[in-house]
Amino acid sequence: MDPAIHFIFGSHPQHGYVAGFNSSLPAHLADWFLTRVQFEAVPNEPGLYQLTEPERDGQRRTRQAAQSLRAQGYAVHVDTDIADAPANLPGRPNGLSERRSRIAQAASGRSPQRGAAPTTSPPFARPVPPKPAYAPTVHLAPATAGHGR
Repeated sequence: MDPAIHFIFGSHPQHGYVAGFNSSLPAHLADWFLTRVQFEAVPNEPGLYQLTEPERDGQRRTRQAAQSLRAQGYAVHVDTDIADAPANLPGRPNGLSERRSRIAQAASGRSPQRGAAPTTSPPFARPVPPKPAYAPTVHLAPATAGHGR
């Protein structure tokens, strides 16, 4: 790996979209950055990270991760099969557009909770006891001489 490049992104036949880092970069720092851009360490493969949920628009998310690291001032290399390919390949589902479609459908429909009365009272409400019909009698002790002076 070129020592001037801090991170590299590419594709792997088994792990999908992957990332690696230069050994001159401290491992804990590289781990911190890669996990923040949705990559996770591959077990038994030191220094190799795979994209979490690659089926959810993985190519775009990989390019976005590279852009985020570049914005932090790091030198990043992205393989041409990821950088130059269109975001939506024919025959591959686009999870992001499907998710947006479901959200739009849910937003356009009427909420099943709308107009329904709450099933329980709020926790801060409590019943107020009724006022008594009588006034209680207060008995005072008689004043005794010698007290008070």
